[in-house]
Amino acid sequence: MLTSAPAARRGTHSPLPPEFARVKMASGDVEPFPPLQTELSKKEKRLGKSGSVRRRKSSGLGAELPGDTSVPAFATLGSPPATPTEPTREKSGRRSKRRSVRRALSKYRRICMRHTWVGPLTLALIIISLYLVNPSPKNPLSAALFLSYPLPREPGSDPSTPIQYGKGARDFAFVAFYTIIFSFTREFLMQRFIRPLAIRWGIRNRAKQARFMEQFYTAMYFAVYGPFGLYVMSRTPVWYFNTTAMYEGYPHKTHEGIFKAYYLLQASYWAQQMIVLLLGLEKPRKDFKEFVAHHIITLTLIWCSYRFHFTYMGLAIYITMDISDFFLATSKVLNYLDSPITGPYFFVFMCAWGYLRHYVNLRVLYSIFTEFKTVGPYELNWETQQYKCWISQIITFGLLAALQAVNLFWWFLICRIAYRFIRYSTADDDRSEYEESDTEEAGEKKGTKKTHNGKANGNGVSNGTPKVFLNGEEISTPDKPTSASDPGSIGSRVRERKKNQS
Repeated sequence: MLTSAPAARRGTHSPLPPEFARVKMASGDVEPFPPLQTELSKKEKRLGKSGSVRRRKSSGLGAELPGDTSVPAFATLGSPPATPTEPTREKSGRRSKRRSVRRALSKYRRICMRHTWVGPLTLALIIISLYLVNPSPKNPLSAALFLSYPLPREPGSDPSTPIQYGKGARDFAFVAFYTIIFSFTREFLMQRFIRPLAIRWGIRNRAKQARFMEQFYTAMYFAVYGPFGLYVMSRTPVWYFNTTAMYEGYPHKTHEGIFKAYYLLQASYWAQQMIVLLLGLEKPRKDFKEFVAHHIITLTLIWCSYRFHFTYMGLAIYITMDISDFFLATSKVLNYLDSPITGPYFFVFMCAWGYLRHYVNLRVLYSIFTEFKTVGPYELNWETQQYKCWISQIITFGLLAALQAVNLFWWFLICRIAYRFIRYSTADDDRSEYEESDTEEAGEKKGTKKTHNGKANGNGVSNGTPKVFLNGEEISTPDKPTSASDPGSIGSRVRERKKNQS
């Protein structure tokens, strides 16, 4: 045997039995794996002797495998495998979809912040689309788009008579939807139509542009709804502010379609204006608290008059507010444009405001004392919806008196503006003072625009010297007293402009 000869020469004997030796020899011939580490091999290594077993020079599995060795093993990778499994693919797909949705929402949010009319337009289109899926009165969204509670005509009645409409909870959906519509029309007209007009007409100050856009839109709205209200009133017994007809035939539980549409659309407009105030879309004025109080009183009057059937009285109040607000808004627009007819038109506005907001409203208040109790029924009956009684008399008078108090406060401000215009030739409104932006102030300091006499055409700057104003009047300093003949004052500039025009 091959293993015994060397062992005999060395004078040592193998510790393994002959059967293991034979297996070992056979494994050295055919087995591809390296020999196992045995106690003999360990001992020979310690002694530095070579064993009698022929060992293979190398093992293919013991070395590095040939091929692309630059690719790391899966077990040593810190990140997921390059070729993902099926569940990983699903997770990455979900994440990518979420990222896409987030990106789309973020982009839509930026667009809505830049173009404020996009949001209400999207919401209105969604409601209209959901209605068009099933365009029938059974669709709940039909109450948002169309008037609800039409009443059938009585047998034998004239077919040409208008259909009467009742009242109910579905009317809230109508008011809510058209509040969205008014939000869209307001922002769209202001940004796409009125702002370019302001820039074309030379209004560069951004704060002044904002005020101009608000008043121009208000004038546009009341230019439509003022005559519309007069037409609706002409179809009722209340024409022309007939206070006795407000109580005759009470309760007024049904109305023509045009009357109901006008009343609810007006409610939508005032609700949208209240949202504008609450969201701070308009810059607060000095009379912000009075303005909020006016809107709260108005909305309370609208709901109470509609719910308790005092709509004829509400129609009269609507018209007094609409027409007077039209003259107010147009007078402000003319003032922002420095129109030469600002003074005469302001006088026309004062006449319209005094007549409608005070004379007519005071007549309605007086009728609550004299006709509310004597004309028509005067009792509280929830079954027959008779609400004209002592408690409704107190509530109605209290709300209208509060509205009149706010109007009197504004009448005082209007008279003060008129006094200043007569004395100082300026019709600036103290309630809506505007401030110039930093960019515009920098442009004025550079002197980009000069008048014919070489003075800077800016607010409060003359020959490079800033001036401080308080309530439209310059504060005098020790080195420079203020006088009405100062060439840099507002009055002198207005007089100089009138001379140049003449």
